[in-house]
Amino acid sequence: MGLTIHWRFKASGPRQKARELVAGLRQAALDLPFQSVGELVEVSGDACRADRNSPDEPVRALITDGVQWAQFDRRKLADGKTSRSAEVWPEHLIGFITDPGEGCESASFGLCRYPAFVRVSPERRIGTKLGSGWHWSQFCKTQYASNPGLGGVQNFLRCHLTLVALLDKAAACGIDLKVSDEGDFWTKRSVPALVREVGEMNENLAGLFGLLRTVVGRGVEGEIQKFTDFERLETAGLAKPEMEKLRQLFAATGAKFDAP
Repeated sequence: MGLTIHWRFKASGPRQKARELVAGLRQAALDLPFQSVGELVEVSGDACRADRNSPDEPVRALITDGVQWAQFDRRKLADGKTSRSAEVWPEHLIGFITDPGEGCESASFGLCRYPAFVRVSPERRIGTKLGSGWHWSQFCKTQYASNPGLGGVQNFLRCHLTLVALLDKAAACGIDLKVSDEGDFWTKRSVPALVREVGEMNENLAGLFGLLRTVVGRGVEGEIQKFTDFERLETAGLAKPEMEKLRQLFAATGAKFDAP
């Protein structure tokens, strides 16, 4: 849970063009106020499997970020799920990892080639819908950068807007991209609206954790509890009408929170 920005990249052309696009994007990242920007990584073939790399290698995290999922058997199954999914590992990856700032998740950018088909059993393979061109899909949760102990709203804005600025650069250099911004800054470009949204989400999360603690006990933990103003946020969140409705629903449905 938490305010997050998602992006999908798509590009066409030979490997050299993809390499130039990602290298150009990394250079743009170096010119923006990221806390750190990792080295450009390029791997292919068996090296694109995370289990072929040491857990300490930065490339392992980047490869894991490059994994996509192919959905199949889109029907209601016995366990209630409506589809199954299979991992799609890249065949060629070019990318880099950034650290936007304190409290913010790391954010990776790149382009990958994927197989057109993956095997889901010895007798069956499925189409991935990724066999043409270069692709990347990733997200970054920026909400917890708003912790007052880490710089508060100013730190959050720097992290979130730095990511948006780099995505603008991606579009400008010719990458086809789709962005989903839970703070709506990507479409509205309104700083006051973004600040209000992260503030409301902080209150909602703190209120939810406060409510869960009254039901479950003190074992409930979350990143929001690290905020230096958590008690204020919790009080504001618990005072919201929707939180009382949720409390009533817990009671009415006999909701349980122990592990299944």
